[in-house]
Amino acid sequence: MRFSGGLVLVVLFYAVCLHYSQVDLSALWKGLPRLWTWTSRAWPLDFSEYPVLLQRAAETVAMATIGTTLGALIAVPLCLMAARNTSAGGWVYYPARFLLNLLRGIDVFVFAIIFVAAVGLGPFAGVLGVGLHTAGSIAKLWSEAIETAAPGPIEAATMSGASRLKIVSFALVPDVLPSLASTILYMWEFNVRASTVLGIVGAGGIGQELKNSVDLLMFDRVFAIILIILAMVTVIDQISAFARRRLA
Repeated sequence: MRFSGGLVLVVLFYAVCLHYSQVDLSALWKGLPRLWTWTSRAWPLDFSEYPVLLQRAAETVAMATIGTTLGALIAVPLCLMAARNTSAGGWVYYPARFLLNLLRGIDVFVFAIIFVAAVGLGPFAGVLGVGLHTAGSIAKLWSEAIETAAPGPIEAATMSGASRLKIVSFALVPDVLPSLASTILYMWEFNVRASTVLGIVGAGGIGQELKNSVDLLMFDRVFAIILIILAMVTVIDQISAFARRRLA
């Protein structure tokens, strides 16, 4: 009986989601010929402005790299305050958890829109957006890694009278460092992919060229940009995966 009731609730939930998401298979079927027309007009690919496209791709990687680094720097104190075994108490723990959930809850795209309005068009707005969103994500994962660390070294250091800074530096960090570094690499890889679309809101990078090309219906250039994005993301994924394997 409980299973049947749960199944009914799931079916109702999906029915409501389908209604509000306006899924229309007939519209997809009608749009396929248009998509095929665009695809046929994309050949041969237009790489005539490849210096500009490569520069924009470099902006995207730079935006993700600096943004991830900024997020990691913000996450260092935040994760220590948000982990139960390193927090100074509930008066620090709960506000820290709220802050990192707030940063994670606001998408990098939304942050980018806000910072474009604040600092103007360009990659710097993207860096700030990536940095703040990443800070919340990294701090959440780091705090969980810290909470599951082996308690023995921490207890031994505490009993010896070591300061909180020494406990963290010499008893905690060596144990969780591989996990912390792996998290940064994963977030860097994720942010490179996320940064490819930030140009749509004026935050620079190759997404800006993609939006301009779509607006002008230059599909040969659109597919050239997509190919560059795929190559860039694939290389970054491989570098990140290799580094994470070495850390494991």
